[in-house]
Amino acid sequence: MLFVSGQVPQEGDVIPPDYEGQYRLAWKNVERQLHAAGMSFDNLVKATIYLSDRSLIAQSKGLRASILGERTPAITIVIVGIYDERWLLEIEAVAAA
Repeated sequence: MLFVSGQVPQEGDVIPPDYEGQYRLAWKNVERQLHAAGMSFDNLVKATIYLSDRSLIAQSKGLRASILGERTPAITIVIVGIYDERWLLEIEAVAAA
């Protein structure tokens, strides 16, 4: 089992200005952690997506499908105040080999 702690939409000092860019980057960071453990999105069993605003939920569904394809891990969405106000989301994940 692999537990991926909160992955944020930041790479170095770069934070995408729009939600789609942030969403894709946060998932890219999750994917990097999976690859480092010899896994891929195929191993993903659960993800918790923390959103800064409820209005982002609808857009998240389409983006998630474009990233994960036919994979259907359990997904929990939680609306929260995020540590860095520039981040619109954070993703935690669980994977199993």
